[in-house]
Order: sequence, then structure tokens, then C-alpha cells
Amino acid sequence: MVNHWILIGLLAVSTYLSRFIGVEIMAGRKMSPTLRLYFTYVPVGIISALIIKQIFIPTDGQLHISFPVLIGCLSTAITIKIIKKFLPSVVIGVMIGMLARYFLRS
Repeated sequence: MVNHWILIGLLAVSTYLSRFIGVEIMAGRKMSPTLRLYFTYVPVGIISALIIKQIFIPTDGQLHISFPVLIGCLSTAITIKIIKKFLPSVVIGVMIGMLARYFLRS
């Protein structure tokens, strides 16, 4: 268990340092439109990869779909389209995902 905390601490420090160094290097510099577009899509790509990893679970050499996570993600997406507010949409999606996990248990 201690190894996990050391890893989490090292990742936190490296993330902070990389962002701090990035801000110091990029401060006051003008970026090309292509680079700006690239940095615009990086967060979307990372979040999409994390969500897909949670929906598709590898088990015994096959991919299985986690329906509670899928239902939670879809409900969050639908809610954010309707009410256009991020935090309440995430809370609603988490609650619906938890309900789906409770009712879809085998």
C-alpha cells in the first residue's frame, strides 16, 4: 500500500513541475494556430480515453461493457446537453450510474 502512495506522490510532483515549467516557458510567447488547436483537443482526448477505459473492461482476454458506467456517462451527456451546466450534470450522471449498478447486479 505504501508503494501506491509513493507513486501517487511522485506523479503529483511531476505533474505540478511539468505544468509549472510549461507555464514559465510558454508565458508571453505567441502560439501558432495549429499548436493552439492541438492544445485545445488534448483535454478532450485524455478524458475520452479515461472514459472508454472505464466502459470497456478486459476480462479473460475479452472486452466486456460496464453497463452502469455506460448508463452514467450517457445520462451525464444528455443532462449536460439539456441543462448546460457541468457540475450538476456530473452529479446526476454519478447518481444514475450508482442506481444502475445497484439495479443491474447479477
